[in-house]
Amino acid sequence: MEVNVSDAGPLLQVVIGRAELPIGGASGLEAGDQERLNHFNLAMTGTLPAQGQVFGSPLPDLPEAVILAAAAQIMQNFGERPALTLFARLGSILVRAASQVRAQDAPQPSDLRFWAGAQDVAVAAYRQPYAHFFALEEVDVSWRRFDGTMNAAVTRAAFVSGDAVTVLPYDPVRDRVLVIEQFRAGPFLRGDPQPWLIEAIAGRVDPGETPAEAARREAVEEAGLSLGALHEVAGYYPSPGAKTEFLYSYVAITDLPDGTAGVFGLAEENEDIRGHLIGFEQLMALVGSGEIANASLIMTALWLSGQRDRLRADKDTVLSPEPP
Repeated sequence: MEVNVSDAGPLLQVVIGRAELPIGGASGLEAGDQERLNHFNLAMTGTLPAQGQVFGSPLPDLPEAVILAAAAQIMQNFGERPALTLFARLGSILVRAASQVRAQDAPQPSDLRFWAGAQDVAVAAYRQPYAHFFALEEVDVSWRRFDGTMNAAVTRAAFVSGDAVTVLPYDPVRDRVLVIEQFRAGPFLRGDPQPWLIEAIAGRVDPGETPAEAARREAVEEAGLSLGALHEVAGYYPSPGAKTEFLYSYVAITDLPDGTAGVFGLAEENEDIRGHLIGFEQLMALVGSGEIANASLIMTALWLSGQRDRLRADKDTVLSPEPP
């Protein structure tokens, strides 16, 4: 993304706090503004701009809204973390930024719940005590009570990860699914003696792709599968009291002949993922026994149990893979 200074008002507003450069352009910047621009450029591109330039190397080729959200994260850390430390985790910053934009653009049905306005939540302080692939964010925050008053600021924290997808491949002809198995740090750190979980295919939504595109990419990476029609199960927060993660869950019509399951995963991500082909009845038995203890897979299996007859009735028209 090339930034034309004449069109850079929104980005300048985020980085230096105003939408216009002083007379004389970059050469007329005050020292504090230059420090902020240097911090942004190093964190976003790993380089400083040439003499007289405001922005250096091309920014990531992403929508402006994502770049602005990423810039806001970067500037929140100005004076707190070195710019090159932020650049080292730019991928996670961009994933978070894309998730924030997706949240802003999503439909917000509110037939029952409280409809929040900008004045209904106030942040008094922000901290980020941990930031690597994931992050931990802490705020002193107050919000509108149901009696109309604002409560006193309290400290709340959330584990920050980007939006993600899950997809359960289902073959309506053979009435079987493909599930995967892998080691999970969460159960292990909880103290579970069996930290290998049975799950649906899953992964984060990368910046620049849709959740449906992420589902198709992850199916190739984790199971070597080309998916057919995608059926949306739900979009939801799996643990809103502690995590920012939002999940998009799908069932995908897929041809699953014998021999489809194998061991897959990206070596550069240290993935070791084993696939299992199982019939629908065995899937529901594993849910019932508790061997499947993954929330998104449980919910997806229950959705499939309600939609199975419909999907099987449509089996003659949905098995051919859709284009990515």
